[in-house]
Amino acid sequence: MTAETKKKSPQFHKNLSLWLFIIIAAVLFSNYLGARSEVESIPYSQFREKLEAGRLADVKVGEEKITGSYTDLDGSSVLFETGVMYDPDLVKDMQANGITYEGDTAKNWVQMAIFNFGPFLLFILLWIFIMRRMNSGGKQAMSFGRSRAKMHVKGLGPNITFNDVAGLDEAKEEMMEIVEFLKNPKKFTRLGGVIPKGVLLYGPPGTGKTLLAKAIAGEADVPFFSTSGSEFVEMFVGVGASRIRDLFANGRRNAPCIIFIDELDAVGRSRFSGLGGGHDEREQTLNQILTELDGFDGREGVI
Repeated sequence: MTAETKKKSPQFHKNLSLWLFIIIAAVLFSNYLGARSEVESIPYSQFREKLEAGRLADVKVGEEKITGSYTDLDGSSVLFETGVMYDPDLVKDMQANGITYEGDTAKNWVQMAIFNFGPFLLFILLWIFIMRRMNSGGKQAMSFGRSRAKMHVKGLGPNITFNDVAGLDEAKEEMMEIVEFLKNPKKFTRLGGVIPKGVLLYGPPGTGKTLLAKAIAGEADVPFFSTSGSEFVEMFVGVGASRIRDLFANGRRNAPCIIFIDELDAVGRSRFSGLGGGHDEREQTLNQILTELDGFDGREGVI
């Protein structure tokens, strides 16, 4: 077993146990609702009518209710329940009609509490479990607001350099300047140079944008964070903006560094276009990216 497999194994078991817990809770709750919905509640007068008509199949008399089954007009068997009333002739009438009956002993209050409140308590515990996962550390499975960017350090994994990128001479030249700026910042700052806020690589698919970014990671002696624009868009509102904040916070802690967002067009679009309303998730994510790039907070050493 490789080191990477060992690292992913505990995370896999956490996710598997979570989904098994959700499935079991859903099955128990559906069985509880199904069992409740199959029983027909009838008035006591209707129960007496079915008794006198000989349509009752079996009866169980309890302290608070009478349960059993009767034969419907179409021949099907129907479960029923009704309240208990003072009726001294009930047992005699059931014997006269040949109906099987029995007494239902009082249930233990613990069993009744588990049956009545167990499914709801299970869902409350499940909700608490999910909320604690969401508010826990970044390595927890349910930490939706944490950045999923991967941190690459030179010397670990395949090392791609600018020599592996064919063509793109002008783009490579500009990228080399950024790498040189990160390696020797004093060489530029003493002459009044200012570190760029970022670089936008655009072009049709297959032109080498991602490969050029990998070359930057291989050439620079600084941490390199890589992520994808699609990872910022989730079904939960505010997750994208939260992940952007967490991504740049990690970058500031590891400055100087490079943050690479692949497929930025997944969240990039014209702002206030009216698509999806003013609280669209993509627009919030895009606004947070622009705030981090050109906001009031300093980002010295983060490109």
